[in-house]
Amino acid sequence: MRITRLALLVVIAVVFSARAARAEYVVLKSGQRLVVTSYQLVGDTYKFQIAGGIAEIPASEVVAIEPEEVFHSAPRNTLVDIPYASLILAASKHHGVDADLIVSVITAESKFNPKAISRKNARGLMQLLPETATRLGVKNIFDPEQNIEAGTRYLRELLDRYNNDLTLTLAAYNAGPQRVELYKSVPPYRETLSYVRRVQQTYKARKSGSPIQTAPVLADVLLQ
Repeated sequence: MRITRLALLVVIAVVFSARAARAEYVVLKSGQRLVVTSYQLVGDTYKFQIAGGIAEIPASEVVAIEPEEVFHSAPRNTLVDIPYASLILAASKHHGVDADLIVSVITAESKFNPKAISRKNARGLMQLLPETATRLGVKNIFDPEQNIEAGTRYLRELLDRYNNDLTLTLAAYNAGPQRVELYKSVPPYRETLSYVRRVQQTYKARKSGSPIQTAPVLADVLLQ
């Protein structure tokens, strides 16, 4: 009996050691995938071991935890043929923002025109306002690398602020956090509602590998 118990303990230890040594992918509601080496559920909060420390995320924000081989067995939506792919991937890794989300935002903001200027004076690939760019340490707002890095950092700030709620994050990116706080939801501006819809459609299409769909989403409903 003692030998059997000892053998069982050895098997359990091996299993848990293998899991700790193997990377796993945490899929969040926002579409982000975090690479973790171990995790623990404490009450309603997951504690994930990631590169550089520990991340605590509400369990309600976690969609799935996938083994490394599951993620790699069905790769989707690479950045092949996407302009500035290396800069997008670098910013994605640096700030933990899904590269497909960055691509979707750039598509809606500037259609990848690094010299774009909006009527509201937003500039560059990710259409940063000069005051936002200054706060984020940008020296040349039209430089693709600086613009993508700062725009991605701003997305990360908003995702954190709204607990990874992608709809509110996009609304704040377009209309400003002050307007989102004022209405406690997506501001009822046609431009913002359309922007949220377009980014979500592009993002959903990139994640599914399908053509962009025109089925109603939140913004469509609010526009009616």
